[in-house]
Amino acid sequence: MNVPRIIIAGLRGGGGKTFVSVGLTAAFRTRSLRVAPFKKGPDYIDAAWLTMAANEPCRNLDLYLMSPETVLQSFVTSAANSDIAVIEGNRGLFDGMDAKGSYSTAELAKLLECPVVLTVDCTKATRTVGALVLGCQQLDPDVPIRGVILNQTAGSRHESVLRESIEQICGLPVLGTIPRIREQLFPERHLGLVPPQEHDRLTRAIDRVADVAGQYLDLDAIQRVAQEAPALRAGKGVGSRFCKTTPDPFSGPEVARIGIFRDAAFQFYYPENLEGLVREGASLIEISPLRDAKLPPVDALYIGGGFPETLAPALADNVPFLQSLRRAIEDDLPVYAECGGAVFLGEKLIYEQGEYPMVGALPVLFAFQKKPQGHGYVELETVEENPFYPVGESLRGHEFHYTYMQSSTGEDLSFAFQMRRGHGFDGRRDGLCCGNVLACYTHVHALGTGTWAPSLVRAAVRFRSRET
Repeated sequence: MNVPRIIIAGLRGGGGKTFVSVGLTAAFRTRSLRVAPFKKGPDYIDAAWLTMAANEPCRNLDLYLMSPETVLQSFVTSAANSDIAVIEGNRGLFDGMDAKGSYSTAELAKLLECPVVLTVDCTKATRTVGALVLGCQQLDPDVPIRGVILNQTAGSRHESVLRESIEQICGLPVLGTIPRIREQLFPERHLGLVPPQEHDRLTRAIDRVADVAGQYLDLDAIQRVAQEAPALRAGKGVGSRFCKTTPDPFSGPEVARIGIFRDAAFQFYYPENLEGLVREGASLIEISPLRDAKLPPVDALYIGGGFPETLAPALADNVPFLQSLRRAIEDDLPVYAECGGAVFLGEKLIYEQGEYPMVGALPVLFAFQKKPQGHGYVELETVEENPFYPVGESLRGHEFHYTYMQSSTGEDLSFAFQMRRGHGFDGRRDGLCCGNVLACYTHVHALGTGTWAPSLVRAAVRFRSRET
Protein backbone atom coordinates (compact mmCIF):
# COMPACT_ATOMS: atom_id res chain seq x y z
CA MET A 1 0.00 0.00 0.00
CA ASN A 2 1.55 3.29 -1.07
CA VAL A 3 -0.60 6.33 -0.36
CA PRO A 4 1.19 9.71 -0.22
CA ARG A 5 1.06 10.81 3.40
CA ILE A 6 2.35 13.51 5.69
CA ILE A 7 2.26 14.33 9.40
CA ILE A 8 1.91 17.96 10.49
CA ALA A 9 3.71 18.11 13.83
CA GLY A 10 4.81 20.87 16.19
CA LEU A 11 7.13 21.75 19.03
CA ARG A 12 4.22 22.17 21.46
CA GLY A 13 0.47 22.42 21.65
CA GLY A 14 -1.01 25.63 20.28
CA GLY A 15 1.69 26.19 17.68
CA GLY A 16 -0.58 26.16 14.64
CA LYS A 17 -0.85 22.46 13.72
CA THR A 18 -4.63 22.50 13.39
CA PHE A 19 -4.64 25.67 11.30
CA VAL A 20 -2.05 24.21 8.94
CA SER A 21 -3.63 20.74 8.80
CA VAL A 22 -7.12 22.05 8.08
CA GLY A 23 -5.73 24.59 5.62
CA LEU A 24 -3.70 21.98 3.75
CA THR A 25 -6.64 19.59 3.64
CA ALA A 26 -8.99 22.25 2.28
CA ALA A 27 -6.41 23.55 -0.19
CA PHE A 28 -5.69 20.06 -1.54
CA ARG A 29 -9.41 19.59 -2.06
CA THR A 30 -9.49 22.72 -4.22
CA ARG A 31 -7.02 20.83 -6.41
CA SER A 32 -9.57 18.03 -6.74
CA LEU A 33 -7.52 15.71 -4.53
CA ARG A 34 -9.31 13.23 -2.31
CA VAL A 35 -7.81 13.75 1.14
CA ALA A 36 -7.92 11.16 3.93
CA PRO A 37 -7.74 13.14 7.21
CA PHE A 38 -6.36 11.73 10.46
CA LYS A 39 -5.75 13.07 13.96
CA LYS A 40 -3.09 11.60 16.21
CA GLY A 41 -4.36 11.02 19.71
CA PRO A 42 -7.75 11.35 21.42
CA ASP A 43 -9.41 14.43 20.00
CA TYR A 44 -12.90 15.20 18.73
CA ILE A 45 -12.86 18.91 17.90
CA ASP A 46 -9.78 19.07 15.67
CA ALA A 47 -11.03 15.88 14.01
CA ALA A 48 -14.39 17.54 13.34
CA TRP A 49 -12.69 20.45 11.60
CA LEU A 50 -10.59 18.06 9.51
CA THR A 51 -13.76 16.16 8.60
CA MET A 52 -15.36 19.37 7.39
CA ALA A 53 -12.29 20.36 5.40
CA ALA A 54 -11.90 16.96 3.72
CA ASN A 55 -15.59 16.06 3.43
CA GLU A 56 -14.41 12.65 4.64
CA PRO A 57 -14.52 11.17 8.17
CA CYS A 58 -11.39 11.97 10.17
CA ARG A 59 -9.97 8.91 11.92
CA ASN A 60 -7.99 9.01 15.15
CA LEU A 61 -4.71 7.11 15.33
CA ASP A 62 -3.79 6.44 18.95
CA LEU A 63 -1.06 4.07 20.08
CA TYR A 64 -2.30 4.11 23.68
CA LEU A 65 -5.89 3.22 22.88
CA MET A 66 -5.05 0.76 20.09
CA SER A 67 -2.34 -1.75 19.28
CA PRO A 68 0.23 -0.81 16.61
CA GLU A 69 -1.32 -3.43 14.31
CA THR A 70 -4.76 -1.88 14.74
CA VAL A 71 -3.41 1.61 14.05
CA LEU A 72 -1.79 0.33 10.86
CA GLN A 73 -4.94 -1.45 9.78
CA SER A 74 -7.08 1.62 10.42
CA PHE A 75 -4.71 3.84 8.47
CA VAL A 76 -4.33 1.49 5.51
CA THR A 77 -8.04 0.79 5.25
CA SER A 78 -9.10 4.43 5.57
CA ALA A 79 -6.43 5.91 3.28
CA ALA A 80 -6.53 3.23 0.58
CA ASN A 81 -8.70 5.14 -1.90
CA SER A 82 -7.32 8.62 -1.27
CA ASP A 83 -4.84 10.74 -3.20
CA ILE A 84 -3.09 11.96 -0.07
CA ALA A 85 -3.37 11.47 3.68
CA VAL A 86 -2.94 14.40 6.06
CA ILE A 87 -2.27 13.48 9.70
CA GLU A 88 -2.38 16.16 12.38
CA GLY A 89 -0.10 15.41 15.33
CA ASN A 90 -0.81 16.38 18.90
CA ARG A 91 1.21 18.48 21.34
CA GLY A 92 4.94 18.47 20.64
CA LEU A 93 6.49 15.93 18.28
CA PHE A 94 8.06 13.85 21.06
CA ASP A 95 5.49 14.49 23.79
CA GLY A 96 3.91 11.36 25.21
CA MET A 97 2.88 9.80 28.49
CA ASP A 98 6.36 9.76 29.98
CA ALA A 99 9.96 10.94 29.59
CA LYS A 100 10.45 8.37 26.83
CA GLY A 101 7.70 9.96 24.74
CA SER A 102 5.62 6.78 24.73
CA TYR A 103 2.70 6.96 22.27
CA SER A 104 3.97 10.27 20.82
CA THR A 105 3.53 11.68 17.33
CA ALA A 106 7.14 10.71 16.68
CA GLU A 107 6.35 7.06 17.44
CA LEU A 108 3.36 7.20 15.08
CA ALA A 109 5.56 8.68 12.33
CA LYS A 110 8.02 5.80 12.68
CA LEU A 111 5.25 3.20 12.67
CA LEU A 112 3.69 4.61 9.49
CA GLU A 113 7.04 5.54 7.92
CA CYS A 114 5.46 8.92 7.37
CA PRO A 115 7.29 12.16 6.46
CA VAL A 116 6.99 14.83 9.14
CA VAL A 117 6.65 18.56 8.54
CA LEU A 118 7.23 20.67 11.65
CA THR A 119 5.02 23.71 12.14
CA VAL A 120 6.87 26.21 14.33
CA ASP A 121 5.51 29.32 16.03
CA CYS A 122 8.28 31.85 15.36
CA THR A 123 7.01 34.64 17.61
CA LYS A 124 9.98 36.70 18.89
CA ALA A 125 12.56 34.18 17.67
CA THR A 126 14.93 33.74 14.70
CA ARG A 127 18.04 31.52 14.78
CA THR A 128 16.81 29.76 17.92
CA VAL A 129 14.09 28.20 15.79
CA GLY A 130 16.85 26.46 13.83
CA ALA A 131 18.33 25.16 17.07
CA LEU A 132 14.97 23.76 18.17
CA VAL A 133 14.40 22.00 14.86
CA LEU A 134 17.96 20.65 14.90
CA GLY A 135 17.33 19.26 18.37
CA CYS A 136 14.30 17.38 17.05
CA GLN A 137 16.38 15.96 14.22
CA GLN A 138 19.12 14.76 16.54
CA LEU A 139 16.93 13.46 19.38
CA ASP A 140 15.69 10.61 17.22
CA PRO A 141 17.19 10.40 13.70
CA ASP A 142 14.71 7.63 12.84
CA VAL A 143 11.87 10.18 12.80
CA PRO A 144 11.65 11.32 9.16
CA ILE A 145 11.51 15.12 9.50
CA ARG A 146 11.37 16.44 5.93
CA GLY A 147 10.52 20.12 6.17
CA VAL A 148 9.44 23.11 8.24
CA ILE A 149 6.52 25.53 8.07
CA LEU A 150 7.17 28.89 9.73
CA ASN A 151 4.13 30.26 11.56
CA GLN A 152 3.46 33.73 12.97
CA THR A 153 6.22 35.46 11.03
CA ALA A 154 6.52 39.23 11.50
CA GLY A 155 7.59 40.44 8.07
CA SER A 156 9.91 39.78 5.16
CA ARG A 157 13.15 40.35 7.12
CA HIS A 158 12.02 38.06 9.93
CA GLU A 159 11.06 35.41 7.40
CA SER A 160 14.38 35.73 5.55
CA VAL A 161 16.48 35.21 8.69
CA LEU A 162 14.33 32.28 9.77
CA ARG A 163 14.48 30.62 6.37
CA GLU A 164 18.25 30.98 6.11
CA SER A 165 18.74 29.66 9.65
CA ILE A 166 16.61 26.57 9.06
CA GLU A 167 18.20 25.74 5.74
CA GLN A 168 21.80 26.27 6.94
CA ILE A 169 21.53 24.75 10.42
CA CYS A 170 19.14 21.89 9.69
CA GLY A 171 19.47 21.25 5.97
CA LEU A 172 15.68 21.21 5.66
CA PRO A 173 13.47 23.04 3.18
CA VAL A 174 11.08 25.70 4.40
CA LEU A 175 7.75 24.64 2.90
CA GLY A 176 5.81 27.77 3.76
CA THR A 177 5.62 30.85 5.94
CA ILE A 178 2.39 32.06 7.51
CA PRO A 179 2.32 35.66 8.78
CA ARG A 180 0.34 36.81 11.77
CA ILE A 181 -3.29 36.73 10.77
CA ARG A 182 -5.48 39.03 12.81
CA GLU A 183 -8.72 37.40 11.74
CA GLN A 184 -9.87 34.79 14.29
CA LEU A 185 -10.94 31.95 12.03
CA PHE A 186 -11.01 29.30 14.76
CA PRO A 187 -12.19 30.80 18.08
CA GLU A 188 -11.26 28.90 21.25
CA ARG A 189 -13.12 27.79 24.34
CA HIS A 190 -12.39 25.69 27.43
CA LEU A 191 -11.91 22.37 25.57
CA GLY A 192 -9.97 23.93 22.68
CA LEU A 193 -11.43 25.22 19.43
CA VAL A 194 -15.13 25.96 19.14
CA PRO A 195 -16.53 22.93 17.26
CA PRO A 196 -17.64 23.47 13.67
CA GLN A 197 -21.20 22.54 14.68
CA GLU A 198 -21.34 25.80 16.64
CA HIS A 199 -19.37 28.00 14.25
CA ASP A 200 -21.65 30.64 12.77
CA ARG A 201 -19.70 30.98 9.49
CA LEU A 202 -18.41 27.47 8.90
CA THR A 203 -18.12 27.48 5.10
CA ARG A 204 -16.40 30.85 5.10
CA ALA A 205 -13.88 29.69 7.72
CA ILE A 206 -12.96 26.60 5.67
CA ASP A 207 -12.72 28.62 2.45
CA ARG A 208 -10.60 31.27 4.14
CA VAL A 209 -8.12 28.84 5.68
CA ALA A 210 -7.81 27.13 2.28
CA ASP A 211 -6.98 30.52 0.74
CA VAL A 212 -4.34 31.16 3.42
CA ALA A 213 -2.76 27.76 2.79
CA GLY A 214 -2.77 28.31 -0.94
CA GLN A 215 -1.18 31.72 -0.56
CA TYR A 216 1.52 31.01 2.01
CA LEU A 217 2.34 27.29 1.75
CA ASP A 218 4.24 25.56 -1.05
CA LEU A 219 1.55 23.02 -1.82
CA ASP A 220 3.52 21.44 -4.67
CA ALA A 221 6.57 20.88 -2.46
CA ILE A 222 4.47 19.51 0.40
CA GLN A 223 2.75 17.12 -1.97
CA ARG A 224 6.14 15.94 -3.25
CA VAL A 225 7.28 15.28 0.32
CA ALA A 226 4.12 13.24 0.91
CA GLN A 227 4.73 11.26 -2.27
CA GLU A 228 8.20 10.28 -1.04
CA ALA A 229 6.67 8.13 1.72
CA PRO A 230 7.66 4.51 1.13
CA ALA A 231 5.17 1.73 0.62
CA LEU A 232 4.13 0.19 3.91
CA ARG A 233 5.77 -3.22 3.92
CA ALA A 234 4.47 -6.54 5.16
CA GLY A 235 7.55 -6.80 7.35
CA LYS A 236 6.37 -3.71 9.24
CA GLY A 237 3.14 -5.47 10.20
CA VAL A 238 1.01 -4.63 7.17
CA GLY A 239 0.30 -7.88 5.40
CA SER A 240 -2.50 -8.73 3.02
CA ARG A 241 -5.00 -8.94 5.87
CA PHE A 242 -4.44 -5.25 6.55
CA CYS A 243 -5.11 -4.28 2.94
CA LYS A 244 -8.72 -5.36 2.89
CA THR A 245 -11.46 -2.82 2.53
CA THR A 246 -13.66 -1.91 5.47
CA PRO A 247 -15.45 -5.04 6.78
CA ASP A 248 -18.80 -5.67 5.16
CA PRO A 249 -21.70 -4.17 7.08
CA PHE A 250 -24.22 -6.42 8.75
CA SER A 251 -26.34 -7.91 5.97
CA GLY A 252 -29.12 -9.52 7.99
CA PRO A 253 -32.33 -7.95 9.31
CA GLU A 254 -32.09 -5.10 11.77
CA VAL A 255 -31.50 -6.46 15.26
CA ALA A 256 -31.94 -3.23 17.24
CA ARG A 257 -32.49 0.51 17.01
CA ILE A 258 -29.89 2.57 18.85
CA GLY A 259 -30.45 6.26 19.37
CA ILE A 260 -27.51 8.66 19.01
CA PHE A 261 -27.72 12.20 20.38
CA ARG A 262 -26.30 14.51 17.69
CA ASP A 263 -26.62 18.26 17.72
CA ALA A 264 -24.62 21.26 18.96
CA ALA A 265 -24.75 19.94 22.54
CA PHE A 266 -23.64 16.35 21.81
CA GLN A 267 -21.15 15.73 19.05
CA PHE A 268 -18.17 13.71 20.33
CA TYR A 269 -18.23 10.37 18.53
CA TYR A 270 -15.51 8.34 16.87
CA PRO A 271 -16.76 7.19 13.44
CA GLU A 272 -15.49 3.68 14.22
CA ASN A 273 -17.79 3.50 17.25
CA LEU A 274 -20.86 4.21 15.15
CA GLU A 275 -19.67 1.91 12.38
CA GLY A 276 -19.08 -0.83 14.94
CA LEU A 277 -22.71 -0.63 16.08
CA VAL A 278 -23.92 -0.86 12.49
CA ARG A 279 -21.72 -3.88 11.79
CA GLU A 280 -23.30 -5.61 14.78
CA GLY A 281 -26.73 -5.18 13.18
CA ALA A 282 -28.00 -1.96 14.74
CA SER A 283 -29.68 0.85 12.88
CA LEU A 284 -28.75 4.29 14.20
CA ILE A 285 -31.38 6.94 14.85
CA GLU A 286 -30.12 10.49 15.32
CA ILE A 287 -31.85 12.43 18.08
CA SER A 288 -31.56 16.05 19.21
CA PRO A 289 -32.38 16.89 22.84
CA LEU A 290 -32.35 20.52 21.76
CA ARG A 291 -35.01 20.19 19.04
CA ASP A 292 -36.98 16.97 19.45
CA ALA A 293 -40.18 17.03 21.48
CA LYS A 294 -39.78 13.48 22.79
CA LEU A 295 -37.58 10.43 22.59
CA PRO A 296 -38.46 8.29 19.56
CA PRO A 297 -38.86 4.51 19.88
CA VAL A 298 -35.38 3.02 20.38
CA ASP A 299 -33.93 -0.11 21.98
CA ALA A 300 -30.87 1.62 23.50
CA LEU A 301 -29.14 4.99 23.65
CA TYR A 302 -25.53 6.00 23.09
CA ILE A 303 -24.99 9.54 24.37
CA GLY A 304 -21.56 10.91 23.52
CA GLY A 305 -19.78 13.91 24.95
CA GLY A 306 -20.14 17.51 23.96
CA PHE A 307 -21.02 20.84 25.53
CA PRO A 308 -24.22 20.49 27.57
CA GLU A 309 -22.91 23.23 29.87
CA THR A 310 -22.83 25.95 27.21
CA LEU A 311 -26.31 24.96 26.01
CA ALA A 312 -27.75 24.11 29.42
CA PRO A 313 -30.58 26.69 29.27
CA ALA A 314 -31.89 25.31 25.98
CA LEU A 315 -31.58 21.70 27.17
CA ALA A 316 -33.37 22.49 30.42
CA ASP A 317 -36.17 24.30 28.57
CA ASN A 318 -37.07 21.21 26.52
CA VAL A 319 -39.07 19.74 29.38
CA PRO A 320 -41.15 17.30 27.27
CA PHE A 321 -37.99 15.65 25.97
CA LEU A 322 -36.43 15.43 29.42
CA GLN A 323 -39.58 13.80 30.74
CA SER A 324 -39.86 11.29 27.90
CA LEU A 325 -36.22 10.28 28.31
CA ARG A 326 -36.58 9.82 32.06
CA ARG A 327 -39.67 7.65 31.57
CA ALA A 328 -37.79 5.47 29.09
CA ILE A 329 -34.87 5.07 31.49
CA GLU A 330 -37.25 4.19 34.33
CA ASP A 331 -38.58 1.51 31.98
CA ASP A 332 -35.02 0.03 31.83
CA LEU A 333 -33.93 1.42 28.46
CA PRO A 334 -30.17 0.59 28.14
CA VAL A 335 -28.13 3.80 28.05
CA TYR A 336 -24.39 4.20 27.57
CA ALA A 337 -23.38 7.80 28.32
CA GLU A 338 -19.94 9.40 28.05
CA CYS A 339 -18.84 12.64 29.74
CA GLY A 340 -21.31 15.33 28.61
CA GLY A 341 -23.87 12.60 28.11
CA ALA A 342 -23.43 11.53 31.72
CA VAL A 343 -23.83 15.13 32.90
CA PHE A 344 -27.08 15.44 30.94
CA LEU A 345 -28.52 12.47 32.83
CA GLY A 346 -27.93 14.07 36.24
CA GLU A 347 -30.46 15.98 38.30
CA LYS A 348 -28.97 19.43 37.78
CA LEU A 349 -26.04 21.16 36.12
CA ILE A 350 -24.56 24.23 37.81
CA TYR A 351 -22.88 26.51 35.28
CA GLU A 352 -21.94 30.20 35.61
CA GLN A 353 -24.15 30.88 38.63
CA GLY A 354 -27.11 29.16 37.00
CA GLU A 355 -28.77 25.88 38.02
CA TYR A 356 -30.33 23.94 35.16
CA PRO A 357 -32.57 20.88 35.61
CA MET A 358 -31.42 17.90 33.54
CA VAL A 359 -32.97 14.45 33.01
CA GLY A 360 -32.80 13.36 36.65
CA ALA A 361 -31.98 9.72 35.88
CA LEU A 362 -28.81 9.88 38.01
CA PRO A 363 -28.96 11.08 41.65
CA VAL A 364 -26.10 13.49 41.06
CA LEU A 365 -25.61 17.26 40.85
CA PHE A 366 -22.90 18.21 38.38
CA ALA A 367 -21.03 21.51 38.38
CA PHE A 368 -18.49 23.25 36.15
CA GLN A 369 -15.08 24.63 37.12
CA LYS A 370 -12.67 26.75 35.11
CA LYS A 371 -9.83 24.24 35.39
CA PRO A 372 -9.93 20.68 34.04
CA GLN A 373 -11.13 18.08 36.52
CA GLY A 374 -9.82 15.21 34.44
CA HIS A 375 -7.50 15.37 31.46
CA GLY A 376 -5.57 12.61 29.74
CA TYR A 377 -5.40 8.89 29.26
CA VAL A 378 -7.37 6.57 31.51
CA GLU A 379 -7.01 2.95 32.58
CA LEU A 380 -9.93 1.22 34.25
CA GLU A 381 -10.68 -2.10 35.90
CA THR A 382 -14.27 -3.34 35.89
CA VAL A 383 -15.10 -4.19 39.51
CA GLU A 384 -18.91 -4.08 39.72
CA GLU A 385 -21.77 -5.61 37.75
CA ASN A 386 -23.07 -3.34 34.99
CA PRO A 387 -25.07 -3.63 31.75
CA PHE A 388 -22.12 -3.64 29.34
CA TYR A 389 -18.80 -4.98 30.67
CA PRO A 390 -17.97 -8.19 32.55
CA VAL A 391 -16.33 -7.87 35.94
CA GLY A 392 -12.56 -8.21 35.58
CA GLU A 393 -12.28 -6.58 32.15
CA SER A 394 -9.62 -3.88 31.83
CA LEU A 395 -10.25 -0.84 29.63
CA ARG A 396 -8.22 2.01 28.21
CA GLY A 397 -9.73 5.35 27.33
CA HIS A 398 -9.34 9.08 27.80
CA GLU A 399 -11.07 11.96 29.58
CA PHE A 400 -11.17 15.74 29.29
CA HIS A 401 -13.80 17.46 31.39
CA TYR A 402 -14.35 20.61 33.40
CA THR A 403 -17.50 19.30 35.04
CA TYR A 404 -17.48 17.19 38.19
CA MET A 405 -19.84 15.45 40.60
CA GLN A 406 -20.54 18.16 43.16
CA SER A 407 -22.91 16.16 45.32
CA SER A 408 -25.30 13.24 45.29
CA THR A 409 -28.88 12.93 46.45
CA GLY A 410 -28.66 9.13 46.53
CA GLU A 411 -27.01 6.69 48.89
CA ASP A 412 -24.61 3.84 48.12
CA LEU A 413 -23.77 4.87 44.56
CA SER A 414 -22.57 1.96 42.45
CA PHE A 415 -19.55 2.50 40.17
CA ALA A 416 -18.51 -0.10 37.62
CA PHE A 417 -14.87 0.93 37.35
CA GLN A 418 -11.91 1.42 39.61
CA MET A 419 -9.39 3.96 38.33
CA ARG A 420 -5.89 2.68 37.71
CA ARG A 421 -5.05 5.90 35.92
CA GLY A 422 -7.11 9.07 35.55
CA HIS A 423 -9.74 10.92 37.57
CA GLY A 424 -13.20 9.74 36.54
CA PHE A 425 -15.93 10.82 38.96
CA ASP A 426 -13.83 11.29 42.08
CA GLY A 427 -10.25 10.21 41.42
CA ARG A 428 -11.01 6.62 42.39
CA ARG A 429 -14.09 5.52 40.46
CA ASP A 430 -15.87 5.89 37.14
CA GLY A 431 -18.91 4.39 35.47
CA LEU A 432 -21.90 5.30 37.63
CA CYS A 433 -24.54 2.56 37.35
CA CYS A 434 -28.24 3.19 37.84
CA GLY A 435 -30.50 0.44 36.55
CA ASN A 436 -29.67 -0.08 32.88
CA VAL A 437 -27.61 3.13 32.66
CA LEU A 438 -23.81 3.28 32.65
CA ALA A 439 -22.52 6.87 32.85
CA CYS A 440 -18.77 7.41 32.43
CA TYR A 441 -16.38 10.31 32.18
CA THR A 442 -14.12 7.98 30.19
CA HIS A 443 -14.38 7.86 26.40
CA VAL A 444 -13.48 4.57 24.73
CA HIS A 445 -12.57 3.84 21.12
CA ALA A 446 -14.24 0.84 19.49
CA LEU A 447 -11.02 -0.24 17.76
CA GLY A 448 -9.24 -0.39 21.10
CA THR A 449 -12.16 -1.77 23.14
CA GLY A 450 -13.45 -4.56 20.95
CA THR A 451 -16.20 -5.59 23.38
CA TRP A 452 -17.87 -2.18 23.42
CA ALA A 453 -20.05 -2.28 20.28
CA PRO A 454 -21.18 -5.93 20.67
CA SER A 455 -22.11 -5.38 24.30
CA LEU A 456 -24.21 -2.30 23.57
CA VAL A 457 -26.03 -4.06 20.73
CA ARG A 458 -26.66 -7.12 22.92
CA ALA A 459 -28.19 -4.89 25.59
CA ALA A 460 -30.42 -3.32 22.94
CA VAL A 461 -31.47 -6.75 21.66
CA ARG A 462 -32.40 -7.87 25.18
CA PHE A 463 -34.55 -4.76 25.64
CA ARG A 464 -36.16 -5.22 22.23
CA SER A 465 -36.93 -8.87 22.99
CA ARG A 466 -38.67 -7.82 26.20
CA GLU A 467 -40.78 -5.31 24.29
CA THR A 468 -41.84 -7.85 21.66
